[in-house]
Order: sequence, then structure tokens, then C-alpha cells
Amino acid sequence: MLWVLFLLLACAIALLSCGRLCLAAVEAARPLPESASADSLSLYEAAFLSGGPYRVTDLTLVSMHRARRLLLAHTGWATVVDPEGQDELERSVIGAIGPSGQSRTAAIRSATAAADAVRALADRLTAAGLAVPEPVRSGVDSAIRTVWAAALLVVALGAGALLMPGHGPDDRGLVAAWFGLPLVLVVGCLIIARIEVYAYTRWASPAGQRLLRALSPSSGSLTAVAVHGVAAVEDPALRTALTGGRPVHRGD
Repeated sequence: MLWVLFLLLACAIALLSCGRLCLAAVEAARPLPESASADSLSLYEAAFLSGGPYRVTDLTLVSMHRARRLLLAHTGWATVVDPEGQDELERSVIGAIGPSGQSRTAAIRSATAAADAVRALADRLTAAGLAVPEPVRSGVDSAIRTVWAAALLVVALGAGALLMPGHGPDDRGLVAAWFGLPLVLVVGCLIIARIEVYAYTRWASPAGQRLLRALSPSSGSLTAVAVHGVAAVEDPALRTALTGGRPVHRGD
């Protein structure tokens, strides 16, 4: 009956991990204080609320390219044409490129996404109650990873219990059925999290999502890039310059 100890351990792991996810989901669902009375969003704000720091960077790169202040080549290199940025985000891009005036687009995206200008934008939106705070997103993400790990441990413990010697002809089915209970719990928890919790852990809070829904981006416009990402860029060469040739989907 050693397998019963394995079962108890599997149940404890499943309950603790699912309980942690539930607590994180409750915290994520708390209404955020809305200290701003904004009834519209700037393009940078819409980009952050739709896709986070990298979306802001992509929007800035596309905007500078279309204004001919930056040349984005399909080879994945960016070249500065006008070294005078029009705002803090453009100056962050130019600073990420460096004094040589040329750099790989992937390196620019990473450096700009972590720049002070993007963090300041995130802080303003969070303070206004339009963006989900980083601790909330990271807490839910960590809890979901814990549940995934619990699912793997339950499977491993179940496999170990089934491989133990001394089982009768009908015992293996019984053991598998018992281990199916904690496995159903963690899998069900993951499914519910994917459907329900995700709504609270996007970049935009419910208030921010309402403002995003009020936007009407037209195909190929900068607003479309802000809301839908690189997939909204109609120029294939420009998409390649931004993505390095990787496939992109709506919302990337």
C-alpha cells in the first residue's frame, strides 16, 4: 500500500498549487483604482495596453521608419537617418542603436523595451488604473507555472505507483483511477485559468480594455499596429525587418 503515500502526496501537491492559483486570481480580479479621467489613449498608451513594452517598441520603430527618420532593412538592420528623436521613446530607440548609427533590430527591440521611457509609460498607465500592475501579472504567471509543475509531478507519482511491484490484476486500474482525481483537479484548474484568469492578466485592466475597444484602427495604420502588432504591418519587407522572418500572428 505504499502507493497510497504517493497518492496523498499527489493530492497535497495538487491542492496547494491550485489554491495558490486561486489566491493569485482573486488578487488579480480586485478592481484597480482609476485615478485618471482619460477618455482616449495615445498611440503609445494603446500599444502598451495591447501588447506591453515590445509592442511599444515595434510601434516606435514603424512610426520612425514611415517618417523616414529610421531605415529598417529586411536584413534585420536598422539605420538612423535623423538622429534627433521627436519624443522620449524615439530617443530611446536612437540611444539603443548607439553612436555607430546602425544596429540589429532584435537588439534594439530588447534594449528599448527595457528603457526608462517605456517603464515611465507603464508606471503612468498603472497609476491611472489602466494597466495591470506587474506584481499581479507575475504572480498569476508564477502560480500557473506551479500548477503545470504539479500536473507533471502527479503524473510522475502516478507512474511510480503503477510500476511498484505487488499489484494484483485489478489493482493497476484502481491506482490509475485514484491518481486521476488530482490530475483532473490540476488540469481543470489550468483550463479555468486559461478562460477566466487571462482576462485579468492582460496588459490592460478592465478600464484600459474599455478604452481600447473604443479605438477603430484601419488596416495598415499606426493605430492598427498599436492594437494588433506587427501582423498589422502591410509591407512584407517591413514585417521581416521587425520579426527577423519569424511567423507573426494577430496580436504579436
